[in-house]
Amino acid sequence: MPEGRLLHTPENQAACASPEGLRQAMKTGAILEGIALSCDARHDLTVSLGPFTGRIPREEAALGIAEGETRDIAILSRVGKPVCFTVEGLEGQDGRLVPLLSRRRAQQMALEHMLAHWRPGQIIPAVVTHLEPFGAFVDIGCGVVSLIGIENISVARIPHPQARFSAGDAIYAVVQDLDLTHRRIYLTHKELLGTWQENAGQFHAGMTVPGVVRGMKEYGAFVELTPNLSGLAEHSPLLQEGGRVSVYIKAILPERMKIKLLVIDALPPLSVPEPLRYYLTQGRIDKWKYAPPGCRKVGMESIFSD
Repeated sequence: MPEGRLLHTPENQAACASPEGLRQAMKTGAILEGIALSCDARHDLTVSLGPFTGRIPREEAALGIAEGETRDIAILSRVGKPVCFTVEGLEGQDGRLVPLLSRRRAQQMALEHMLAHWRPGQIIPAVVTHLEPFGAFVDIGCGVVSLIGIENISVARIPHPQARFSAGDAIYAVVQDLDLTHRRIYLTHKELLGTWQENAGQFHAGMTVPGVVRGMKEYGAFVELTPNLSGLAEHSPLLQEGGRVSVYIKAILPERMKIKLLVIDALPPLSVPEPLRYYLTQGRIDKWKYAPPGCRKVGMESIFSD
């Protein structure tokens, strides 16, 4: 699970409550969680776990740090946040017990499990860690990070992932592919936000609803009604790329996968993205087809195979 999901579980709290619990966790290789309190000049992390304060040496703070493949910002950015770890030792310091911890080993165990047991099409929970113009980086388990490319976030095109996500958002994703050679996991997201028919089912002709302008063309403008559904609006002085508008739904045409809109008024922008509606949150997808049955257009399609 993404970091933070174990922190308040009874099992985690019991293991961190006593030297005996920590010794048992060290013996079994259990993954535990605590809160990173600070990062010193050497980039070692101090971690609060139960009544103890543990230490994660820099080389053990994240996968790839020792090899130079991961930047130290991956360590610094954990301060004040949950971190997972295994217990590697119990040291004495000034009469206090100081657990020696490894986040790298916990991440390595998690990644090996994912690569061995996950399959393309599997739906997983994830947490958004940070956003770049090309996609959203997400924690898929124990702080192991994967990327959802911007083209795979939703059917409606967006200028930046921040139109859909904010850092810290708990989301779902689909395993697109597994690269065992390079030990990478590729993700997609749009398949969980519903087909054209599922999204269009929320609306009917005669409704007036809010939308976001996602594309200006000579023949009109595409207005996003949901992340996986857009309609075509007639030209209006109120239309501008990225702006919010209210639109009147003139017609819904499933056979052409088309929604005709009329712009009513301009709306103020939203301060944060609207909450996403997921049509699937568990299980596995074999095949996903966006277009409705009988539609003349082919539409996008995703096939997940081992």
